[in-house]
Amino acid sequence: MDLLDALNARQGIVCAVGAGGKKSTLYRLLEAHGGRVGITASAMTAPPSARRVDERIFTAGIDELIERLPAAAREHRRIAFALESEKSGRVAGLPPERIAECHEQAGFDVTLVKADGARMRGIKAPRHDEPLIVPGSATVIHIVSAAVIGQPLTQETAHRLPELCELLEAEPGDRLTPAHIGRLISHPNGGARGTEGLRHISLINQVDNQARAALALEAAEAAMQGTSPPNRVVLGSMRAENPVVEIVGSTPGEAN
Repeated sequence: MDLLDALNARQGIVCAVGAGGKKSTLYRLLEAHGGRVGITASAMTAPPSARRVDERIFTAGIDELIERLPAAAREHRRIAFALESEKSGRVAGLPPERIAECHEQAGFDVTLVKADGARMRGIKAPRHDEPLIVPGSATVIHIVSAAVIGQPLTQETAHRLPELCELLEAEPGDRLTPAHIGRLISHPNGGARGTEGLRHISLINQVDNQARAALALEAAEAAMQGTSPPNRVVLGSMRAENPVVEIVGSTPGEAN
């Protein structure tokens, strides 16, 4: 199954949230798309390397950025854009509403957005003001790593541990189960937050072996029975040649 179709990422603005592979997923989508693609963030992040894109535009001000984007998009197919940051090796997130303006002005086929941070953890709960979804987004991809299933709930495993424990009705040190992952994906204050009226697709990433696939499938089935289930759950491995392992729920082209 094609990753672009599985994640509904061929057109419009696509926001990636959660933990366990946002950047790697966005980079796979960037690589796979044959049209004009913008890649940016609404939260502070490390910029894509120059080898991944045809042009990088990092400016001090948003107005300058929007002024430069249309001409750059006419000349280049893949453009990374963001605001400069005082932190070395980082760029600042753009206000979500201005990302929508950038997308329209540049005429991108798709704009890929990293819409929150997770400090390299495999699972997280959103802060009260997260995620930073762009208005008018076509798709929100909520990501969680299959590698955390069976791991203890600790600061090393999870980002925003107190919020995650509350959301999962768990205690620090408890081992994460497929049921926990399913609850996170489909909880209104978890993976479903900010997705009202949008296409919500969950990606259980790092499904790199059969053992993880079995656990991820159990988590996906639990998510589809949850309070606010996604349109579908994609089991994937961004390391694999074909990153789509399995789809639970409606497949691309089916009614939801």
